[in-house]
Amino acid sequence: MNSRVILITGGSGKFGRSLLEHFLNKGDVVAFTASSESSISSVYDEFSNKREQLFGFQQDFTSENFSSTLVNQLAEKGLFPEGLVNNARSLDFLKIESDGLVSRNNFINEYLVDVVAPYELTMAFACASESQLSHVVNIGSQYGSVAANPALYDDHAQQSPIHYGVAKAALAHLTKELAVRLADQEIQVNCVAFGGVEGRVDEQFKARYQKLAPLGRMLRDDEVAGPVDYLLSGMSSGMTGQVMAVDGGWGVW
Repeated sequence: MNSRVILITGGSGKFGRSLLEHFLNKGDVVAFTASSESSISSVYDEFSNKREQLFGFQQDFTSENFSSTLVNQLAEKGLFPEGLVNNARSLDFLKIESDGLVSRNNFINEYLVDVVAPYELTMAFACASESQLSHVVNIGSQYGSVAANPALYDDHAQQSPIHYGVAKAALAHLTKELAVRLADQEIQVNCVAFGGVEGRVDEQFKARYQKLAPLGRMLRDDEVAGPVDYLLSGMSSGMTGQVMAVDGGWGVW
């Protein structure tokens, strides 16, 4: 059986590295994007034992022609992804001003990276002459369906970017629209709405989060890849246009 080719955007980030490790260990060929050559180099160093399966591409997702450029870069290497994971993000665009408001520039750029770029990239691969695309997974959030709970934060206005949830809500609907529009090409489009994952928060935050989730804890890094793998596989052949909640039960109460 030939190895799948999977493209993961934002491969050098927290989620991205978990996904890379999982699919590389499965024997897949994995292409990924990062915003800098140094980030690509750090990924190559981390997964040096899988280097022959791994291909990194520097991309600026705010650039107007990034999607066609990336499609051409992969094609030049004979890489035609069967699976696309739209995972890229920029923490810079989530910054909040001192008055607790979001600048217009950050609001627009967050929407651009989280909604417009996944649309453009998905369509670019779907329309490519040698397209092999069959599965698209968008990385969403629990905050795409519910608002952030102020009780979770020391300073709600400063620590919970309003435009993050707005963009994730739009990504969830984009998932449904693309599922309909690409159905005749037999391309499945789904989304995973993750809850909070351990790693970037202090113990006080974790304690507050535990009280708000039925599972009584945050997600672990090793719980990220499984749902994505399922949606990229034949096991999910009956699913498209769905937003799968992987949030420890956060959204059920």
